[in-house]
Amino acid sequence: MRVAPRVVLDDEQRSTLQRWSRGRATPARLVRRARIVLLAAEGKENIEIAEELGVERTTVGRWRTRFVQKGLPGIEKDAPRGGRPPTKRQQVAKRIVEYTTQRKPANATHWSTNTLALELGTSQSMVSRVWRANGLKPHLIRTFKVSNDPRFVEKLTDIVGLYLDPPEGAMVLCMDEKSQIQALDRTQPGLPLKKGRCGTMTHDYKRNGTTTLFAALSVLTGQLIGTCLPRHRHQEFLKFQRLVDKQTPPGVDLHLILDNYATHKHPNVRKWLKRHKRFHLHFIPTSSSWLNLIERWFREITDKRIRRGVFRSVKELIAAIEAYVAAHNENPRTFAWTAKAETILEKVRRARAVLDKMQTA
Repeated sequence: MRVAPRVVLDDEQRSTLQRWSRGRATPARLVRRARIVLLAAEGKENIEIAEELGVERTTVGRWRTRFVQKGLPGIEKDAPRGGRPPTKRQQVAKRIVEYTTQRKPANATHWSTNTLALELGTSQSMVSRVWRANGLKPHLIRTFKVSNDPRFVEKLTDIVGLYLDPPEGAMVLCMDEKSQIQALDRTQPGLPLKKGRCGTMTHDYKRNGTTTLFAALSVLTGQLIGTCLPRHRHQEFLKFQRLVDKQTPPGVDLHLILDNYATHKHPNVRKWLKRHKRFHLHFIPTSSSWLNLIERWFREITDKRIRRGVFRSVKELIAAIEAYVAAHNENPRTFAWTAKAETILEKVRRARAVLDKMQTA
């Protein structure tokens, strides 16, 4: 006659098993195994435990034995199942991964679960399971851009140096223009936000004109100088420069971080800069707008005030922008730059190495 092995628990094991048996977030199978072991430790027979928990006696015996042999890890992990491994399913899974990552369908840019299942003669659910198991998401794509500016290192080092170690007694301003901001009026009023339903707005709209926001953000204080102008030519840029000159302390050197827009390098702009020696322009590398902190602020005003706004005229749009700028300056907040130039350059080197490898493959 077979005798069930005796279960003896130390304090740590008992505490862990009790926690598992009561845990709301614990998987149900682990809760059941913990209860089996706890009842076995009380001296109960397998048949008694099986009746109390509503399981098979063989199930009680299996997990009782595994605990005696392996302790807590023995019941925490599932027991290996018998039988041959599903070789055919593994082969199909391998082909699914291969087709997804190395091939494209005839008349599309990427596979769907249905098209790939049809191509391989398997089921849509099989493709879906393999994609989930391997973290494959062909329907998603991430964009990237590695700057090809020949002076990338020089410009990057210059800009990061202004952020991390600004010149003493000078102001560093991140400057740019947000052009073609549209005054959009919705064709119908949207429904308000309520419990169980998000706010709504019509997909169509009426265009009522545009404006351009010129803005300069102080890296040190977060104060913002901004104005809306109808266009973004060099004439408007110079007008904004004069506004910056007027609204900053006289005699203080101004280091302006800008992109490579042609307006910023216009001959008339260069002439004006020669007469205003305290202005120093620092241009970010091409395709590197992430280096200019004003872009972060532009994202905020777009998300919080412009994108969902309803404006019946350009005048209303400008009033909303000016009110947002005024509210920002009442409690200014800057964006702290922490990345060092060496760290950024290392990432760029790795990205270029991957691109070069793909191009030569």
